[in-house]
Amino acid sequence: MSQHILVLGGARSGKTTLAERLAMRLGSHPAYLATAEALDDEMAERVAAHQRQREGRFATIEEPMELAQSLFAAAQTHDVILVDCLTLWITNLLSMERDVADEVESLVEMLEGIESSRVILVSNEVGLGIVPDNPLARSFRDLAGTAHQRLAETCGSVYFVVAGIPVVVKGTAPEI
Repeated sequence: MSQHILVLGGARSGKTTLAERLAMRLGSHPAYLATAEALDDEMAERVAAHQRQREGRFATIEEPMELAQSLFAAAQTHDVILVDCLTLWITNLLSMERDVADEVESLVEMLEGIESSRVILVSNEVGLGIVPDNPLARSFRDLAGTAHQRLAETCGSVYFVVAGIPVVVKGTAPEI
């Protein structure tokens, strides 16, 4: 079974904090692969704040689209790679009209080939709320849900974070 980890949760649930703690405990040379793009002032400030919080603890890699290739490259020099976050990556793919299902399969294939590093994937669980009122939002919800299912199959551990508390969905309880 894979050593990779999928961390799901709602907005501000504590999923990234858990993932960062796991990465720091599991590796001596962790990388933070960020998928966010600062397309407005508010997002630019969020990105800058996250960078300041990680400074000195992680090597930062920013890649909004080519996630599988970036993971492969990072696995050559890092023992743990934290990807934050998959839902932003899916948004980026949709905005460029790329085939999300194909990209997720490429990601899964890459994860299955990475054995020298542990990958921690962070993603927002968006399927627990109301049914979105427009086709794009429904498509996004469906694509994210399908991606989560596929990645949960591949990862050895899956956690759902609620109010900062990790709930084990698959695997063993995280040691943090």
